Amino acid sequence: MSTTRTLYLLGFLLSLALFGIAMYMQHVMLLEPCPLCILQRMAVMVAGGLFLLAFLFNPGHAGSKFFSSLIGLTVIAGGAVSARHIWLQNLPPEAVPSCGPGFDFIVGNFPLTDAFKMIFSGSGECAEVSWQFLGLTIPAWTLIAFLILLWLAWQATSSAAKQQRRLF
Repeated sequence: MSTTRTLYLLGFLLSLALFGIAMYMQHVMLLEPCPLCILQRMAVMVAGGLFLLAFLFNPGHAGSKFFSSLIGLTVIAGGAVSARHIWLQNLPPEAVPSCGPGFDFIVGNFPLTDAFKMIFSGSGECAEVSWQFLGLTIPAWTLIAFLILLWLAWQATSSAAKQQRRLF
């Protein structure tokens, strides 16, 4: 298996592990995800799907650029949501926005543009720190994971470029 395919497989497996951890935290540890958590989870799923497609199709250099660009955009967007979430968690208590309705209620009862504005603004439950490991919260660990996924996508494109140069 080529290095490029291995990197795409690693990206998929990391995304799968992240989703599994999220499901464990939600269903075993009973930590309900806030709207920003759900957006981060969606970004992980999309990135994982793109990593899987890239692994299955085994694209050349141009295809690798395409897949890695899509993955990069996805994980940068997810990382931005993580950064916003971290910012909300570090606000002083008096500056935390009030709690709002849940993700399902927002999406089901408001026009899409209003729903996204409400979700991205975050709310009081997004500022709540319900779990930490080594002093970092869930969105901080997710941001680190997004950076690793971005690095894997970049490395896959670099690997595909090297493979193409060897062919000529």
